[in-house]
Amino acid sequence: MTQATIPVPSTTAPTRSARSSSRATRHTRSLGGRGVHQRRSILLTIVMSVMVVYALFPLFWLFVSSTKTQSELLSSFGLWFSGDFSLFDNIAQTLSYGNGEFVRWFGNTLLYVVVGAGGATLLAALGGYGLAKFNFPGKKGVFAVVLGAVAIPGTALAVPTFLMFSQLGLTNTPWSIILPSLISPFGLYLIWTYALDAVPTEVLEAARMDGAGEMRTFFTISLRLLTPGIVTVLLFTVVATWNNYFLPLIMLSEPTWYPLTVGLNQWNAQSQTVGGDAIYNLVVTGSLLTIVPIIVAFLFLQKYWQSGLSAGSVKA
Repeated sequence: MTQATIPVPSTTAPTRSARSSSRATRHTRSLGGRGVHQRRSILLTIVMSVMVVYALFPLFWLFVSSTKTQSELLSSFGLWFSGDFSLFDNIAQTLSYGNGEFVRWFGNTLLYVVVGAGGATLLAALGGYGLAKFNFPGKKGVFAVVLGAVAIPGTALAVPTFLMFSQLGLTNTPWSIILPSLISPFGLYLIWTYALDAVPTEVLEAARMDGAGEMRTFFTISLRLLTPGIVTVLLFTVVATWNNYFLPLIMLSEPTWYPLTVGLNQWNAQSQTVGGDAIYNLVVTGSLLTIVPIIVAFLFLQKYWQSGLSAGSVKA
């Protein structure tokens, strides 16, 4: 006697209705997710457009105002061109006014940036690398001091620095601007955190086993690996030194050593003195010339700056 076999439905293969339902569910989720993504993209586009306009609006006003003469600057609509295009005439007058004061101030600013910002970047690279790759007693205390220095604004230290430098006889000299610019707690902290992952310890140990000293290892191996972070710190220190106003204002009394920030403010303020000459068109044109080197630096170093920020902000 044979037994009848009863077919048992398979539990592994989905039925046709189940497959159709699953496909419809995925399609619905895909449409829903696509709609949310599209709405988010539109919102982000609007927000970014507003931010771009907000960032470029002062630059547009500065360029438009630099193309006007003194009378047109005070009488015409500020957000559009008016009269003759006087940009090149204004540039020539700015460079020659006051026996070339603007050129001298520009040279002073370059001096402060090259020596001050360049030295601050080098010291931050050396100090941050050492703190990241070497262990020594009191390392946690140094970390606390660096974080505390980052939290203190520079304006809070300007007056104590002036009192100290006046006792040393360094006020009204370039050293009163260069020496404070050499200290960059934020740059030190940034290189410190970046070097933890950017420079593998195994590579340093291999170089030491091959007989390379610490200085040679740093300048031949570590420095190349730290290039994105160093460029990032360089940009921050260059911008901070280039735009430094309060420290030179209280440290310097001779226009010979003025940077561009203090010098242009002096041009702007001379219209309020008795018999002073109002040169607002030259002040605006000088401000336009002042930001050109910063824009050029960001355009040339942008790729290093972006990679430095992204790589330095990711830690395991």
